[in-house]
Amino acid sequence: MGLNAGHYIGEQLKDKKNAKVVELAGLDNLELTQQRTKGFDDALKNYPNIKKVARQAADFTVESGQAKMAQLLQAQSQFDALWNHDDDQGVGALRAIDQAGRDDFLMVGGAGAKSAMDAVKAGDSVLKATVLYPPTMAASAIDLARALGQGKGVGGLAEFEIPSSLTLYSAVVTKENVDQYLPTGFI
Repeated sequence: MGLNAGHYIGEQLKDKKNAKVVELAGLDNLELTQQRTKGFDDALKNYPNIKKVARQAADFTVESGQAKMAQLLQAQSQFDALWNHDDDQGVGALRAIDQAGRDDFLMVGGAGAKSAMDAVKAGDSVLKATVLYPPTMAASAIDLARALGQGKGVGGLAEFEIPSSLTLYSAVVTKENVDQYLPTGFI
C-alpha cells in the first residue's frame, strides 16, 4: 500500500519544486505500519524533488487520526501531500483538516473504506485517492493453503514450490476509476 501511495503522490507532485509530504502512520510497533512506511519511503526515492518533512503515528482510530492530524497541521504550516495509512483514522484526519480550514494539499488514504471512496468520488475534499487491500486476498490465501495442503504448485507459476511470501497488487482508487472499485469498499 505504501509503495503505491508513494508512487501516486510522486506522480502528482513530480513537477513541483521542493515538494513536501507528511505521513500519518498507524501503530509503529506493527509490521504492517512499518511496511507501509518503508514502501512509501522507497517510492519517494524515485522523486528527488519530494521530501518527507513530518511523520506522526496514530492508532488506526478516528479519534487518534483527528488528534495526530491536528498536531501535524500545527507543526507544518505548508506541505503538498499527506499519506494516511488507514481510512478509518482518515475520518478523524479529515475532521482536523476541515476544522483547520486547510485545503492546500492532497491526501491519499489506505484500506479502501466505502466512505473514503465516496469522498474521492465526490471530489470535494483533500482526499484524492485511497489504496486498497486487494479485494481478492482472502480467496488467494485459501487457494494457496489448498495448494500447500495438497502438495501442489500454484496455477500460473512454473515452480511446484509455493513461495514463502506473495505480494498482491494494491490498486490506487481515484476519481477516474472509483466506480470500478466502489462495490468492494467496506463499511
